[in-house]
Amino acid sequence: MCKDYVYDKDIEQIAKEEQGEALKLQASTSTELSHQQCSVPGIGEKYPTWETTKPELELLGHNPRRRRITSSFTIGLRGLINLGNTCFMNCIVQALTHTPILRDFFLSDRHRCEMPSPELCLVCEMSSLFRELYSGNPSPHVPYKLLHLVWIHARHLAGYRQQDAHEFLIAALDVLHRHCKGDDVGKAANNPNHCNCIIDQIFTGGLQSDVTCQACHGVSTTIDPCWDISLDLPGSCTSFWPMSPGRESSVNGESHIPGITTLTDCLRRFTRPEHLGSSAKIKCGSCQSYQESTKQLTMNKLPVVACFHFKRFEHSAKQRRKITTYISFPLELDMTPFMASSKESRMNGQLQLPTNSGNNENKYSLFAVVNHQGTLESGHYTSFIRHHKDQWFKCDDAVITKASIKDVLDSEGYLLFYHKQVLEHESEKVKEMNTQAY
Repeated sequence: MCKDYVYDKDIEQIAKEEQGEALKLQASTSTELSHQQCSVPGIGEKYPTWETTKPELELLGHNPRRRRITSSFTIGLRGLINLGNTCFMNCIVQALTHTPILRDFFLSDRHRCEMPSPELCLVCEMSSLFRELYSGNPSPHVPYKLLHLVWIHARHLAGYRQQDAHEFLIAALDVLHRHCKGDDVGKAANNPNHCNCIIDQIFTGGLQSDVTCQACHGVSTTIDPCWDISLDLPGSCTSFWPMSPGRESSVNGESHIPGITTLTDCLRRFTRPEHLGSSAKIKCGSCQSYQESTKQLTMNKLPVVACFHFKRFEHSAKQRRKITTYISFPLELDMTPFMASSKESRMNGQLQLPTNSGNNENKYSLFAVVNHQGTLESGHYTSFIRHHKDQWFKCDDAVITKASIKDVLDSEGYLLFYHKQVLEHESEKVKEMNTQAY
């Protein structure tokens, strides 16, 4: 057998008819349930969130027959076939399917399709993809339908050319955001500020821009939604490098090594005041005159999942190249110093950290890293994903191998994914009960 994939129109038509009958049955069942005012969540109804009670915690602690997650637990570890220069898509899919809260949403069947044509809904396909990857099937999955839908809804990514993983991530989040709202033409994506879809609940943060007039010191503030933070690197055409480590060398547990730039260095540069210069005068809303000003970016609202993008691919009038500078990044990250609320602790563009930052709401844990090997013209994307606690794996298309924390932290890094620590599902109390039960 050649093991090639065959498209059968007759089988496809039968599948569509059966799917249509199932949807009709689901709709009728949902209507009957609503008429009966059923108090139990059923088809078409939203599931309530589960908050553990004391009796439930005790039951969990004393039940020795429940399934344990061990170092050999492999559910969710499934490779993806490369369909022709689609490694950029595969590594982003691995990162998204290992995003804890997004995984919980789809595996609990929370998605209710709002699209007029469900077969074209990317959210429905993501839901199906989650089920496939967490089915326990060890053979690599073929994401042909996902690729087809991406080509339909993000035409600039169509074709078998090598694409940028960051560009694919933003395009995928945009389409998912639109399809969550049943919008296939991009209307909803123009103003995601007040969106409550699962994508915006998880990935959308608020980026605050403060422009200060140098004459009257009036401040103009705008807050824009963002799905990621793109960071300049040393060695690029941008200015203000190198950064002086000063007193901030131990931020986020990163010990400063001479010549090594850290993620904190990049964030400090991103949030430092920038003088706009005499060629970029703006009209001040307070003194009503065109004046020089300074601009400073800070985080007004932190997302549940923070994605950091290192600008490794430089496209300028003079040259096109890849910046291979190594950036050190931590397993745990505290974003408190980069919040707008922490702005008063900044003096002259230098970050001053509180001696003991106890705000757990702003603390993050690393769970995925996307890397690019090669040059600007040709290369290959791989990813590291955290499967459970400190269990890391390298995803290279269809091949998944175990990796060490050192492998992860020593990698070059192109995209970093962190999620809020407060969303870790196992509380310390449950962990203690687990230990006692065994």
